[in-house]
Amino acid sequence: MSDLRVHNFTISLDGFATGEGQAADAPFGHAGERLHEWMFATRFWHEMGGRRAGTTGADNAFAAMHGAGIGAEIMGAGKFGPPGWQDDPDYTGAWGSNPPFHTPVFVLTHRPRPSVEMEGGTTFHFLDASPAEALKTAREAAGGQDVRLGGGPSVVRDFLAERLVDHMHVVQIPILLGRGVRLWDGLEALDEAYDIEAVSTPSGVTHLTFTAKRE
Repeated sequence: MSDLRVHNFTISLDGFATGEGQAADAPFGHAGERLHEWMFATRFWHEMGGRRAGTTGADNAFAAMHGAGIGAEIMGAGKFGPPGWQDDPDYTGAWGSNPPFHTPVFVLTHRPRPSVEMEGGTTFHFLDASPAEALKTAREAAGGQDVRLGGGPSVVRDFLAERLVDHMHVVQIPILLGRGVRLWDGLEALDEAYDIEAVSTPSGVTHLTFTAKRE
């Protein structure tokens, strides 16, 4: 069976994966882009934009694992768009006409709408489903490849609570946000279900990897 994976999911020291006050011009609220500056410096990020630049150390190695072997993606309504996007029937996401996923993407929302086919192989499907139901659907679409869980924090937390995540890469950066949406709330004893490793890099971030324990 294919794995469910989380990659490059960034949180602050106090556990927030997004700030307060999300809007169309502030997708991460008051956090701005600070959560992801570590990734913007990597060769992986620059190559996504067609540029030959950026760092090639450990941060880049972790970031580049994001796409290998992925056949479908699951994301929450808050990642797909800012508050209120469901009221705009023409809204097709925050990534333009050629989104970076290039796979089927399953958006979890209580207000489903018809699927939207985009350029580059991305098709957005809208599901009102439980984590287990969404994962079953995504695995069928992935054609034997793994499924990536893209966020946001509430969605990742829901899948972790049901122990559906097989591998998770969390990046902790040295800032304090104080408010927003936290990843870890309600996940006591998560360490009992996962083997956890930590790697700190010269950029000041810590890469935490969670691998589900097999019985």
